[in-house]
Amino acid sequence: MKRIFWGILTVFIILAAVTIGGSMYMLSYSLSPEEERTDTSRCFHRLAERHPEIQSWMDSLRMCGGLRDTFVLMPSGERHHAYYIPHTQGRPVAVVLHGWRNCAIDFMHFGRIFHQLMGYNVLLPDLHAHGLSEGDVIGMGWKERYDVLHWMKVASRLFQSGDFVVHGVSMGAATAMNVSGQPMPREVRNVRFVEDCGYTSVWDEFSYELKQEFHLPDFPLMYTASLLCRLRNGWSFGEASSLRQVAQSRWPMLFIHGDNDHFVPSWMVHPLYEAKPDAKRLWIPQGTAHAMAYGDYTEEYIRQLGAFLQQ
Repeated sequence: MKRIFWGILTVFIILAAVTIGGSMYMLSYSLSPEEERTDTSRCFHRLAERHPEIQSWMDSLRMCGGLRDTFVLMPSGERHHAYYIPHTQGRPVAVVLHGWRNCAIDFMHFGRIFHQLMGYNVLLPDLHAHGLSEGDVIGMGWKERYDVLHWMKVASRLFQSGDFVVHGVSMGAATAMNVSGQPMPREVRNVRFVEDCGYTSVWDEFSYELKQEFHLPDFPLMYTASLLCRLRNGWSFGEASSLRQVAQSRWPMLFIHGDNDHFVPSWMVHPLYEAKPDAKRLWIPQGTAHAMAYGDYTEEYIRQLGAFLQQ
């Protein structure tokens, strides 16, 4: 009898250790910042390779000192970084949000659309634990929503404007949706949101990746990893729900999602779109993979964006 008891206890301890170890690996794999995140020269080189069409615009900004950057102190006490591109005081402001393990520089091509083609002032923040912003753990766009709200207050003072568009891709899109369900700062009069291939919730996205990459079910790893994230970082996977935030949003929103996305699966855009009350548009680029809508349909992307903002 004792032998059976100790055998069962041993198996239980081994399973518990494997589950906890797997959960810790999952959090490290998903939420650890990129090691070379502060190498801005590498980021600018990567931008030039991927988007040569913006090079003349970038050169003109450098010549006239139009591309600037700043650090601000967040309410959390962390120093966060952003690039900003002035156009005209009082004109609307575009806040462009990058994706997971990217940085603000990687999304400068969206800054060009808003600045050069639409006459907007532009702010491109490095989100928490990305680029030159402080932080040790990526928040998947959940806790970052408060950082973006603070950046909007900063941008309002910087550009003397209360009119905004918040544009995000992938994790940046989830961040934008999470912001949309929050009360806006008093400085913000009007705001529109563009979400390009964002996920319904961190739980849904991690669950999908767990099945796709590791062929594992939700139980027990998702539950223990989510609990560990709550204990360590103050939020859980299920709590971080863009779907719930969108359902509370009263601001106009454009949803973009390629129908060949296998990183953030294409089906996620439909419950998001359905949850959003009124004032919404949906564009599904055909054959487009994750975060490739601009690259595959550049002119149509700009047209869809312009039509939404002028609506």
